[in-house]
Amino acid sequence: MEALPLRLNPGDDLRGAVEQALLDNGATAGYLLQGIGSLSVAQIRYAGLAQPTELLGDLEILTVAGSVAPEGAHLHMMVSDARGRVFGGHVGRGCIVRTTAELLLAILPAHRFARGYDPVTGFAELEVRIAPG
Repeated sequence: MEALPLRLNPGDDLRGAVEQALLDNGATAGYLLQGIGSLSVAQIRYAGLAQPTELLGDLEILTVAGSVAPEGAHLHMMVSDARGRVFGGHVGRGCIVRTTAELLLAILPAHRFARGYDPVTGFAELEVRIAPG
């Protein structure tokens, strides 16, 4: 496992930046272990809903984690607003960094992650494979 610390800047899309970091490192499997920071926009899909809910304002990232494959990431996040209310769920595209985001991405060179349709769940689920070579 190789640890890859990331610092995102204002205006960066959190999910897109994590996905791009995996690709930029030529990796085929990664796991976002943790993250903190702030967002001005959060796109969070709550359990059972088809579309994300947009949250606007000064938001603190309390935690973010999940798997990252070349086809995309499956991340969960908890954020709090200026009143201390906490929201959490799946991270959608369009979570925009407000001041910074500090993340730790673990690169797993011995593995290859993919997302494939699972007939049991009805969703594209994580497929864990040993990397060739």
